[in-house]
Amino acid sequence: MSSPDVYGPVDFLVLQYPRNASGAPTAEALVDLLARGVVRLYDLLVVERDDDGGCREVDLTAGGPLGDLRAFRGARSGLLGADDLDELAAVIDPGTVGVVVLYENAWAVPFVAAARAEGAEAVAGNRITAQQIMDALDALEPTG
Repeated sequence: MSSPDVYGPVDFLVLQYPRNASGAPTAEALVDLLARGVVRLYDLLVVERDDDGGCREVDLTAGGPLGDLRAFRGARSGLLGADDLDELAAVIDPGTVGVVVLYENAWAVPFVAAARAEGAEAVAGNRITAQQIMDALDALEPTG
C-alpha cells in the first residue's frame, strides 16, 4: 500500500495594488520563493476593479496592470473559480487591482510528513495576517 501524498498548509493572500503598479517586485519575490521551494503556487488571479465598482479578470498575456506578473499566467489549478473572482472584487477598493495567490507552504511538507509518520493528523490551523501582526506590534510600542 502506498502512503498518501503529504501536503503543507495551503493559504491564500489577497493583495491590493494601485492601478499603475507594474508587479515587478512582487514577481521577483514570488519567483525567489518558488525557486527556493518555500512555497508551491497553485493559483494566481488578477482582477481590475473600475471606479464604478465593476470588475474583470486581467489577462496577463495582454499587458496592462501588473503586467510583470505575466510569468504566472496560466497558474491555475482549478481550485479558484468564478465565485472567487467575485469575492476578490468585493474586498478590493474601486479603482485598484487585486491579486489572489493560492499557495502551499511547501517548507512544512517534511514537518507534516514526520508528524504523520508518528500517527499525527492535522486537525486545525489558522492564519494571523501580516497587517494584524504589524498592528499588534505597533500597539505594544511605548508612546511618548
